[in-house]
Amino acid sequence: MHRYFPHTEEDIRLMLDRCGIAELKELFSDVPPELTLKAPYDLPEEMSETDVRRHFDELASRDIPLTACFAGGGFYDHAVPAAAASLIGRSEFLTAYTPYQPEISQGTLQYIFEYQSMMCRLTGMEVSNASMYDGATATAEAALMAVAAARKKRRVLLSATIAPAVRRVVATYACFHGIDLEEVREEGGVTSRAHLEELLASRSDVAAVIMPIPNYYGIVEDLSGVADLCHSKKALLITQCVAADLAVLRTPGEWGADIACGDAQSLGIPLSFGGPYLGFLCATKALMRKMPGRIVGATTDSEGRRSFVLTLQAREQHIRREKATSNICSNQGLMTLYAAIYMSLTGAKGLREIAMAGHNAALYLLGKMTEGGRARLAYPDRPFLNEFLLETDYPAQALIDAALARGILAGIRVADNRLLMAATEMQTRSQIDLLAEIASKL
Repeated sequence: MHRYFPHTEEDIRLMLDRCGIAELKELFSDVPPELTLKAPYDLPEEMSETDVRRHFDELASRDIPLTACFAGGGFYDHAVPAAAASLIGRSEFLTAYTPYQPEISQGTLQYIFEYQSMMCRLTGMEVSNASMYDGATATAEAALMAVAAARKKRRVLLSATIAPAVRRVVATYACFHGIDLEEVREEGGVTSRAHLEELLASRSDVAAVIMPIPNYYGIVEDLSGVADLCHSKKALLITQCVAADLAVLRTPGEWGADIACGDAQSLGIPLSFGGPYLGFLCATKALMRKMPGRIVGATTDSEGRRSFVLTLQAREQHIRREKATSNICSNQGLMTLYAAIYMSLTGAKGLREIAMAGHNAALYLLGKMTEGGRARLAYPDRPFLNEFLLETDYPAQALIDAALARGILAGIRVADNRLLMAATEMQTRSQIDLLAEIASKL
């Protein structure tokens, strides 16, 4: 039998009978009809290897080279040190997963240990794991973790100022885990404190509240008193963060958070058409045994040499299957290594300098984009670090299209006349000037 076609018609029929369905397409009945393919794939006839290469070269030639990226929304264009590409390929480190016989893979355990240590310092939390796929699923896992810790409480409050994509992923997880997810309203670009207090006062089953650092609009929200408010109702505070921003902002630990989660892509992982990226999850020691994934520790062997061991692993995810608190088993190992190398090379001082370079670039970008009076900051009284929401007198999509024709990704269209823009150390003043010039001609 050909290795790419392992199932015969008879095999398929037996499996369908076991599932109690008549046709294979019934397995996809939950997929909305508008998302399903209605015709065969539009693929060319078979080609020789040389012709295939020529075909893809021709397709690639149609692309417009991207020279500058002002889009953010949780993922940012940062410089990747040249040393990182070399170090991730070293044989003692290179792997995509946590090994299942961990102690024989000391290199892998070492970089996971170093990554966890650095993430604890960055977030101000006590423990970190290293097994999250991306920021959205890490946030969903944080919600599941809080519910597991609360036992009988199954409601989670989620700020409306968290990125829409993250909220949708959390909603998907909540739906299939019997969690009641309730949104805390947005007011003036930030989470409504009055609505949060109202929900906590009127709901007795709140396990956790999820708040952003910073929020989707780039605003750095004031979380003063939020942890005390949550704890007074015996609920946990979860902060959903942009990892690199914590180098200069108050950390989740300083805000009194119980869990910190989010995406670590901003820690030197290249933008790559949506991934692979890396989710992080840190918490207080009290919640350590509720964390999914694994935690690596350092010790000494029988000869007194420093060594690393798999200290804690949620075994239930392997043996309890559908009854497990979490089914996160694999590790974004290569991405964890990327982040660990990046933080090691830049250091705490370097991370702060990079964050401030992004802040200064964002200030210059805002100044140039609002220079002619046809655009303004949507929330002028709110502080931001390197990302902001622009309100325009011209269609946001018109600027995106015009800039893209010049090789510039202008930002993320949030509404017809609202554009989310971000800057990092990567965008030059001449690129910002060019984007402002394009906008002035709309």
